[in-house]
Amino acid sequence: MGDWGILSTLLERVQSHSTVIGKIWMSVLFLFRIMVLGAGAESVWGDEQSDFICNTQQPGCENVCYDWTFPISHIRFWVLQILFVSTPTLIYLGHAMHVIQHEKKLREALASPDGPQKLKQPKYSDEKGHVKIKGNLLGSYLTQLIFKIIIEAGFIVGQYYLYGFVMVPMFACQRKPCPFTVECYMSRPTEKTIFIIFMLVVACVSLLLNVIELFYLMATRCKSKRRTQKMTSAENPASLSGPRWPTTEDTMRQNKMNMELENHSVGGSLDGAKEEKRLLSGH
Repeated sequence: MGDWGILSTLLERVQSHSTVIGKIWMSVLFLFRIMVLGAGAESVWGDEQSDFICNTQQPGCENVCYDWTFPISHIRFWVLQILFVSTPTLIYLGHAMHVIQHEKKLREALASPDGPQKLKQPKYSDEKGHVKIKGNLLGSYLTQLIFKIIIEAGFIVGQYYLYGFVMVPMFACQRKPCPFTVECYMSRPTEKTIFIIFMLVVACVSLLLNVIELFYLMATRCKSKRRTQKMTSAENPASLSGPRWPTTEDTMRQNKMNMELENHSVGGSLDGAKEEKRLLSGH
């Protein structure tokens, strides 16, 4: 397990800069992949080549058949899988640490009495260095999730095409320098099959967690956008309706109202003149 120390230390730092689902994925990686691989799987596969026996005495035949049957060892395949799957997360960690350092310097500049007052306020991290996943960081996080999903699925498919998911106890081999079709036997096939299925299930669980986290972040982003639009609409209700051009109906209605007003004003002036004439004649 000492060989995994650096990777484990780096991945532990990612936990404080990821979501709850990301922390669960990290726990699955530590407990069910790295620890199981170091504690049990290496001892199970320790004798795979020495106990790979073929029913021939031809020199070099066993080595050729073993290389043909297992182009890469299961242990080395799983080590590569863990390293490749962890690489996008480590790249995101580098981006997050860069943002934290930049905003730390920005905070120091704002706190100094001689610092410029027109600097932007830090928006990706708080004073304790905890990252808020939004904006560019959210894009970086989603990108690393997509790459992890592709890599994980690629390794699962690759394992199926290389070995299958069950360790067969006997292999028929016809390769030079073997003089004829020989039969080769693998040690402890049942125990190795159990480990293969276990590592496959853990890989599928990790893939599922990445997919769930991807959809969770996308749904959260859509909700925050909707909330922002509602707040903007409540503050500026006039912005919801754009300029409205008058239609033919509006023009006809306006003309009719103007004509009624004119008739009312003319009728009122005539009535006023008659009333004035009546008063003068009465005098």
